[in-house]
Amino acid sequence: MTAFEGLTAGTYTIDPTHTEISFSVRHLAISKVRGHFQTFAGTVEIAEQIEDSTASATIDVASINTNQAQRDEHLRTSDFFNVEEFPEMTFKSTGVAVDGGDLTINGDLTLRGVTKPVTLEAEFGGATVDGYGNTKVGFEATTKINRQDFGVTWNAATEAGGLTLGDVITITIDAQLAKNN
Repeated sequence: MTAFEGLTAGTYTIDPTHTEISFSVRHLAISKVRGHFQTFAGTVEIAEQIEDSTASATIDVASINTNQAQRDEHLRTSDFFNVEEFPEMTFKSTGVAVDGGDLTINGDLTLRGVTKPVTLEAEFGGATVDGYGNTKVGFEATTKINRQDFGVTWNAATEAGGLTLGDVITITIDAQLAKNN
């Protein structure tokens, strides 16, 4: 595990105060709308052989925040997340591959009751011990999904003839995790 200096085997829990799960989507074909989720939890099991490691996460989709309350309310409806019927988005890894210092995490993403395979391209940010003696590690991971694959099909035509929203959603996870003692 030399490419992952300081990363030791064990169970790590996402530190929600030092983690951000965000997304972006093309809007009006000219810019991107960005947002993040405020409530989530997750665990990473680092194995002796990093390829044997696992990760899982749960996101409360009602906690979406795009810094525009009216849009956030619309995103909670059946046009998008349908939070009353499907309050959570989940991820469960199915495999980890290492190529030098790069990590590829394959897994199943479930959104609106639909489960599809996704691939997270991840980067290990490092390991340290904080001022309280806790071991902390950092990872950044990204993936792209097609929202239509998960039944998120709402869109509206624009006056210029295009559509309001793009189909490709970029999800970025900038995570700090604490090793359980």
